[in-house]
Amino acid sequence: MPLVTKQGFQPTPEITYVLVEEIGAANQASLAVSVPSDTDAAVLAPHLEKIALIGIDFPSFADGRGFSIALRLRRLGFEGELRARGYLISDQYPHAMACGFDTVEIDDEMAERQPYEQWKAATEKVLPPYRVKRAG
Repeated sequence: MPLVTKQGFQPTPEITYVLVEEIGAANQASLAVSVPSDTDAAVLAPHLEKIALIGIDFPSFADGRGFSIALRLRRLGFEGELRARGYLISDQYPHAMACGFDTVEIDDEMAERQPYEQWKAATEKVLPPYRVKRAG
């Protein structure tokens, strides 16, 4: 599975995710947490200092709840890596970056249908002023 980054497609590193409900029992200092699209970001707030990566699931490209979760986590002070996982398309990439995502994990089929050039081109589209400010 490729990982979409600002530098291009990268191989997705092997990561063991814990579920949200397992965070309290985890003994690791640097967790990777898998977050379903219906999660309330506030449940992660007490644990943010021990989380290095949060993978937010996108069960379909029409399900935008993950964008809201990412924004909320950034507002709560999360500074680790935010990764969108699942069904995103290249046209959604600029919005994902503006919401605070660092990377997007897609499957091989999506990478074939939408090569990195399409993802990069999507970031070069002119954004309205309020989105330019969020995208950095």
